[in-house]
Amino acid sequence: MNIGVLGGTFDPIHNGHLLMAEEARARLNLAVVLFIPAGQPWLKVASPISVAEHRVEMVRLAIADKPYCKLSAMEIERAGPTYTVDTIAELSSQLGSGDELFLIWVRII
Repeated sequence: MNIGVLGGTFDPIHNGHLLMAEEARARLNLAVVLFIPAGQPWLKVASPISVAEHRVEMVRLAIADKPYCKLSAMEIERAGPTYTVDTIAELSSQLGSGDELFLIWVRII
């Protein structure tokens, strides 16, 4: 199974996130796009962000009608700063035979 991984602060989640997930799903033949709200984003240490539980709920509501989208709170549940490499390593350890991860990444300058 091809699994897309889309992480972010999602403060708030918006149509751009949803369009990016849909485009990646279609182009990469993803069975699932996993939305992972950041716990303590290290790039935003000095920036105010909404409470994690509120960001998780925003994602839950935004993807509720999209059966190919799933929510993971793994970064929220992990103590300390959030690093993508840790998340990918944890997800990789949970993969089944034939599963493959695709990191969905967009850099906006």
